Amino acid sequence: MMSREPNDGSSETPRVDAWTVLASSFAALGRVVLLLDPELHVVRASPHLDTLVCRGTHERVIGKPIGALLGARLFQVGDEVHRALSVGSRIEGRRAFIKCVESGAQLVSVSVAPLGLDAALALHPRARFMVVVRAADDVFDPTPIAPTHGLMARAPSMLRIVALIEALSDSDANVLITGETGTGKGLVAAALHAQSPRRDGPFVTVDAGAIPSELLESELFGHVKGAFTGAHRDRVGQIELARGGTLFLDEIGDMPLPLQSKLLRLVEEREFRRLGESTPRSMDARIIAATHVDLPAAIALHRFREDLYYRLCVVPIELPPLRERPGEVAPLAHHLLARVGAAAGRALLLGDDAIAVLEAYAWPGNVRQLENALEHAVAVCRGQTLHAEDLPNEVRDPRRATPSRPVDPELSIATQPRHLPAPAPLRTAPAIAGPQEAPLPHVSDADEVSRIKAALEGHRWNRGAAAQALGMSRTTLWRKLRMLGLD
Repeated sequence: MMSREPNDGSSETPRVDAWTVLASSFAALGRVVLLLDPELHVVRASPHLDTLVCRGTHERVIGKPIGALLGARLFQVGDEVHRALSVGSRIEGRRAFIKCVESGAQLVSVSVAPLGLDAALALHPRARFMVVVRAADDVFDPTPIAPTHGLMARAPSMLRIVALIEALSDSDANVLITGETGTGKGLVAAALHAQSPRRDGPFVTVDAGAIPSELLESELFGHVKGAFTGAHRDRVGQIELARGGTLFLDEIGDMPLPLQSKLLRLVEEREFRRLGESTPRSMDARIIAATHVDLPAAIALHRFREDLYYRLCVVPIELPPLRERPGEVAPLAHHLLARVGAAAGRALLLGDDAIAVLEAYAWPGNVRQLENALEHAVAVCRGQTLHAEDLPNEVRDPRRATPSRPVDPELSIATQPRHLPAPAPLRTAPAIAGPQEAPLPHVSDADEVSRIKAALEGHRWNRGAAAQALGMSRTTLWRKLRMLGLD
């Protein structure tokens, strides 16, 4: 709105309304300003929003809840922002993802403040709050993201993954998550579910690598009474239990080929049958799969179906190893220490010497190994601060570490090319020898005893889980237990 007033009795100058002045001033600083009504609906948005996001956004958001643009979590009832606004306080520098149908999601910094009565009347009759948005600058903003679903991100590669999760919040597409063991594939799957339209449904996990192949089919599809010896009653499979939610197929690369064929039919036809049953049932679940196996290499060796790969890999997410995520070790260590310490009933700090050791280590076992190292440190630490000497030997001196080896060297995701090779002529897949055991190291001090005991106690004396945490096979762990008199 513009009007003209006399100036010095001889000339006229334009008078610009308060909103235009406000929006233009913030735009000159690279900021977007929005006005919200008492119900947190957008009543005005500066045109600069189109530059930050995509064309037409500043018009599309008018009348919509601010959560439709910045995500509902930031403004949900009971959250810090909502509480602050309800008592007339402001909130500054909160991170969020601003959504765009063209470019996905972009990380932004958000500040919200209540408007005074005079300012509100000058800007819009229903305006009660002002939101200022800017593009997040990760160079000057070192705070890691720690959303409620447990993911933490600071490195650009992880920020892109978090942005992709936000961008998929309205999607039901199948997702394939790949990455080395311990990178957090399960957390990403849980985050995808928590952000999806199926968030109110169940999140059902099936670990294809942990269930014996002869039981996996019944676990997935269920069975009817009498389907096989020992089937004394009907059993509901995990596919049915995931109805209305998400079915997470972990370690899909370890699934037997015959079962892959049945899974392919499930994905294509959205129907399945319980074992021993002739009537098909419909599937109502989103499928998210994950694996540490290089599936293109497995396809070339005829160990994984190419058609199933493409059906599952509608949206691929490749998690980088911890060694390729600069700046994340320290904040991750603080976050994990808080959780591990709370489980042990202790409030501990990380000493600078411990942080230096943690950041210098390569972490072949990724985030899972980092958490296990902190569990060890909490178990042996006697003070209030964890120091370098509390960390496991292999972290302090990598030369003493037990090498972390993939189950199958030919299918290691860390050593195979990322592209899908041309299909090889049909042939019998060669037998692949299992990993060779490293020579049993000589135990010369009590540190080895402490390390193994800490791992066992941390996993409630589950030897399989403890062996995985220690980076060794169950056989090696058993031999060590015999040597140390811990069996």
